[in-house]
Amino acid sequence: MDIINAIIIAIIEGLTEYLPISSTAHMGFTASLMGLPEDEFLKMFQVSIQFGAILSVVVAYWKKFFDFTNLRFYFKLGFAVIPALVLGYLFDDKIEAVLGNQIAISSVLVLGGVVLLFADRWFKNPKIINEKDISIKTAVTIGFWQCLAMMPGTSRSAASIIGGMTQGLTRKAAAEFSFFLAVPTMLAVTVYSVFVKTWGKETATPQKGYEMIMASQDHMIIFIIGNVVAFIVALIAIKAFIGVLNKYGFKPWGWYRIFVGVALLIYFYWFK
Repeated sequence: MDIINAIIIAIIEGLTEYLPISSTAHMGFTASLMGLPEDEFLKMFQVSIQFGAILSVVVAYWKKFFDFTNLRFYFKLGFAVIPALVLGYLFDDKIEAVLGNQIAISSVLVLGGVVLLFADRWFKNPKIINEKDISIKTAVTIGFWQCLAMMPGTSRSAASIIGGMTQGLTRKAAAEFSFFLAVPTMLAVTVYSVFVKTWGKETATPQKGYEMIMASQDHMIIFIIGNVVAFIVALIAIKAFIGVLNKYGFKPWGWYRIFVGVALLIYFYWFK
């Protein structure tokens, strides 16, 4: 993978991480369309650039994240992320096995799009308009909904936003809490995938450890550029998404998922 490939994948990550259209699916499809081999470096890169996207939320909502007088906010995120940490660890191998199945992921993309077409009709008369009114119990419930995204193609954003709306949150409040919850969730995924799974596996022997360090030095510039690009694009996408969601609801994203999913099903079934 060269720098151009890295920039393209980082742009896709930044655009899709917080949209209800599945960043994992889009990065996987993009890498496949560019003909990149599904090696350990590509997998690590796709996970590591999530750090840049995570940082964009912290910057966009810096007053919220650095308001240390509101300890309840941190408790909510801490409890809400527990279901994903536990279930993600338990089902890690099964999740990874599906990542290379583009037909399955494309199918989930379509099914998720159908759900989004009707999501706005199902949740009316919301009662919770901001994060301060979210209880810890509600936060944990949203955390369980987020776990639906363990099936690649589902979208962590879509699952957690819809989960929030089932608990009486407005679309805007649900979307913003989904952004907040992404920070501990994706930070944990990044640390586990890069430093525990990949680094731990590669450094099992001194020779492999040396090879890993050399590879890291060779690819460091790609990691840096990828994270910077993902950060900038995600920062723009977050604000744009809130505006579109408030004005049009989920339907545009539903149609987008269906169109892209069907196109990819045709491509991977008949041409790959």
